Amino acid sequence: MSSQEKTKVVLLACGSFNPITNMHLRMFELARDHLEDTGRYRVVKGIISPVGDGYKKKGLIEACHRLEMARLATQDSDWITVDDWESQQPEWVETVKVVRHHHAELTSSENNNDDVDTVRCGKRRKLEKNKNTHQSCSYINTEADPPHLNLLCGADILESFGIPNLWKPEDIEEIVDRYGVACITRYGSDPEKFINQSDVLYKHRKNIHVIREWVTNEISATHVRRALRRGQSIRYLLPDPVVRYINDHSLYSAESEQKNAEVILAPFQRYTSTN
Repeated sequence: MSSQEKTKVVLLACGSFNPITNMHLRMFELARDHLEDTGRYRVVKGIISPVGDGYKKKGLIEACHRLEMARLATQDSDWITVDDWESQQPEWVETVKVVRHHHAELTSSENNNDDVDTVRCGKRRKLEKNKNTHQSCSYINTEADPPHLNLLCGADILESFGIPNLWKPEDIEEIVDRYGVACITRYGSDPEKFINQSDVLYKHRKNIHVIREWVTNEISATHVRRALRRGQSIRYLLPDPVVRYINDHSLYSAESEQKNAEVILAPFQRYTSTN
């Protein structure tokens, strides 16, 4: 199958990124390898969408810091980008609406002949740099169909679909049916078992790519914040520019970890009140 015949895919990761870790970035690489190894897909872009402050998660620092850390973490990537639309909304936005937004953006870009293929653009940008040119990278659309959008997540997010009042059932169905999910396994998780136990996920199982990480890496933002509170080193857990940013701005402390401690998580507030 030629490159033009393969389905273009954009990977969208939503989450707190509090802070972004090397594992968050690694998920994109794992998903791209898995999808492209099937011979049916060409991953053209990765998008990181940090949640807004309205999510009210305990210990969630301001979106401006989480956005900047994500940008620093991806500054050397030629295909992973950071989008601030979700984080700039005044209230928490359901993940399905974030997915819809980015799908609409991709469709609009395609209709306007703006290529979202950041992999190709990155290569062209490097060639232009080598030629000492300073032209901006204007995207060239070579395929008519808009890219397929997959929600990229860890197995813990997939399994959170089963937590009452955290997700609306119709939102889950729309995500897995219309868009699809690329799920990275984690130590101790069993996404295949969870999919088998869920009627909705089992119904749309062909749209869920379960991706095994054989080189297990259990870095978590929670563990990073704990180390910071205790004055321990976090180097090599996060990209160096992110470590420097955290140190320069004195982020993450015992006080910041108590932020929103007495507040109910936004999904529970919204969905419990409507039941």
